Amino acid sequence: MTKPVKAAVFGTGSWGTAFGRVLADAGCEVTLWARRAELADAVNSTRTNPDYLPGVELPANLRATADAAEAARDADFTVLAIPSQTLRDNLAEWRPLLAPHTVLVSLMKGVELGTTMRMSEVIEDVAKVAPERVAVVTGPNLAKEIASRMPAAAVVACVDEPVAQRLQTACHTPYFRPYTNTDVVGCELGGAVKNVIGLAVGIADGMGLGDNAKGSLITRGLAETTRLGLAMGADPLTFSGLAGLGDLVATCSSPLSRNHTFGTNLGKGMTLQETIAVTRQTAEGVKSCESVADLARRHGVDMPITETVVDIVHEGKPPVVALKELMSRSAKPERR
Repeated sequence: MTKPVKAAVFGTGSWGTAFGRVLADAGCEVTLWARRAELADAVNSTRTNPDYLPGVELPANLRATADAAEAARDADFTVLAIPSQTLRDNLAEWRPLLAPHTVLVSLMKGVELGTTMRMSEVIEDVAKVAPERVAVVTGPNLAKEIASRMPAAAVVACVDEPVAQRLQTACHTPYFRPYTNTDVVGCELGGAVKNVIGLAVGIADGMGLGDNAKGSLITRGLAETTRLGLAMGADPLTFSGLAGLGDLVATCSSPLSRNHTFGTNLGKGMTLQETIAVTRQTAEGVKSCESVADLARRHGVDMPITETVVDIVHEGKPPVVALKELMSRSAKPERR
């Protein structure tokens, strides 16, 4: 009898919990790590995550613990589903607990402030593992829909294709269809930058600018992402796939998107602090817009929408003023 795959999921937010359910539905034995013991107890006793996915029943082969060592023990896959800016400190604490040959899987879509490292690079740096032991899951993956077992596709990326295929098998269910990709750089950039563009589209929606503006921002946002990806050695085809266009469209179109909702509140006139106060979970683009802009400058890439989001979110520039400046930029060919 084949031994079941063991997976540890560090993070009990909506996406970590939803992906844990996917792994369990695919036949894995899943241990969900929760920072708070009371939440772990609630998951085990009620078979739900009352804080982040209330009413969603969790499978019997998924359990929770507040003991990080217990969660990590003998895991074939160690899934990291925490806010991107907290990864370095948390992973440094967990590193001694990791199973010797575990594959570290990032669900995070961000760029680290200061270092401008992608999440896989932070994992390699802190856990002292080769790129072949780091994988990324990304794509149009709104947690609430996946937790409800609605159809979705995703990309499983790793520089080592057999590792990507192993993870693909471990999370393939009748409702969740993963595709493999070896372009980790492109997949991660697509996920990180789409959060920033999601903020921009949300701001436009909050201002009532209409669907033409939304379509323009999505398209030009994809162009910005592709320019940055090319400068960093990514495959341009990645950005027309699930990790690029697919994720971007879902984020910019859905009220379930945290970044879109955050931007909408800003566009309606709420201050940054007011918007943070009404946002329960992390909108990654709020911090990553600064690191993405920094990354673009380091590579000499022009990203005007990203810079505009930074101006609005962190410099306090009124959206009306930022819009006027963005629209008055000098005319140029589309493919430049």
